Amino acid sequence: MDETPSEQSARWQTSPELWEKLKPLSRQKRSDPTPAEDCLWEHLRNRQVLGHKFRRQHPIDKFIIDFYCIEVQLAIEVDGPIHEYTSEEDAVRQEYLESLGVQVVRFTNEAVLTSPELVVEQIAVFLRQQDSTAPLADDSPSPIRRGGQGVR
Repeated sequence: MDETPSEQSARWQTSPELWEKLKPLSRQKRSDPTPAEDCLWEHLRNRQVLGHKFRRQHPIDKFIIDFYCIEVQLAIEVDGPIHEYTSEEDAVRQEYLESLGVQVVRFTNEAVLTSPELVVEQIAVFLRQQDSTAPLADDSPSPIRRGGQGVR
């Protein structure tokens, strides 16, 4: 029998001890977002993208994800300049998240700030692909490349 996304996530929830450490950091990150995170949040909040709920600064095990949609297990990461120097750590983190069944899509700060509508449309394309009740509007290939690639 297949598990629902929430049943799957229950298997890898953050431990209570770790949650107590991550909770203040997650709250701090929500109260002091980067300009790009703030911009994208304005488009994702309140189920604005195909009715899907996104959480921001959501802990998964020992990591805090910028934006997360539990319904389709989609993690969205907004990468600033620091990620140019932490690419090895980002790859390990992404591999771990994908081993849990979480799809990771990355966008640069620049892409979010200069073309937020394009970023949101790419997220919508991914969501349509995951939602069997909402077919794609056309047969064009997806602008989202899986394995952590979005607009760069």
